[in-house]
Amino acid sequence: MLGTPKVPQRRRKDDAERPFWISFSDLMTALMVLFLVAMAVALLSVTEGLRQLDDQRAKRDSAISECLGHIAQITRQKPYAGIQLRGQTLELGSLAEFPKDSHQLDAAKADFLRSFIPEMLEVARTPACHMWLKRFVLEGYASPEGSYLHNLNLSLARSQRVLCVLLDAKASQAPSRADRQAVREMFFVGGSSFNSAILNQPEKSRRVELRLEFKELRPQCSPSSALCDAAPAAPIPWDEDFRCPLSGG
Repeated sequence: MLGTPKVPQRRRKDDAERPFWISFSDLMTALMVLFLVAMAVALLSVTEGLRQLDDQRAKRDSAISECLGHIAQITRQKPYAGIQLRGQTLELGSLAEFPKDSHQLDAAKADFLRSFIPEMLEVARTPACHMWLKRFVLEGYASPEGSYLHNLNLSLARSQRVLCVLLDAKASQAPSRADRQAVREMFFVGGSSFNSAILNQPEKSRRVELRLEFKELRPQCSPSSALCDAAPAAPIPWDEDFRCPLSGG
């Protein structure tokens, strides 16, 4: 009949159960499962990386401890009485003390250094040290008397004097050529004016100490990565000129 309102059709109860809605629900569930799997894999990867880093750090610490243990054992030998290993620094004591305002060493102290340093180089060649030892640093010191710059230069000269003693091929008890080459490659010099002066004992402040520096633990990287260590330096050319540039050398 004309004018009769059209009755709207009721929504069927099974609309919500059509295949479209079932597929969408399964897709969301699958995506959630994939997300959880990806997160689990990422967490396992991070955990494994941290575990490997901890293992490498433990191996490094163990090797350095073994290296320092060898050195401490040497210092307990009778010829080297008076040397003390504190942390990673060898305090040479009276065996490497200098006169006031001087960088000269007497013959007995020079002979001591020529016998002791090769012992350190032998330790440096052991597997425990060779992998992690970066270099030896000869640090010279001065007592508080005198000006800052004068003492700074004097402490550097004292470090250099030790190298002159070790590299003198004509001296009695001179180290072997292999040891002298190792000294040139592994020893660095440093100086300090008033730092580490021993309170009320100026004679003990005029000294040199031998510090060991070890390589840091770095993440593994490809050779082309900017995070990698620089390529090893070229070996120092050998020469037979052992003249010490210090005055009176």
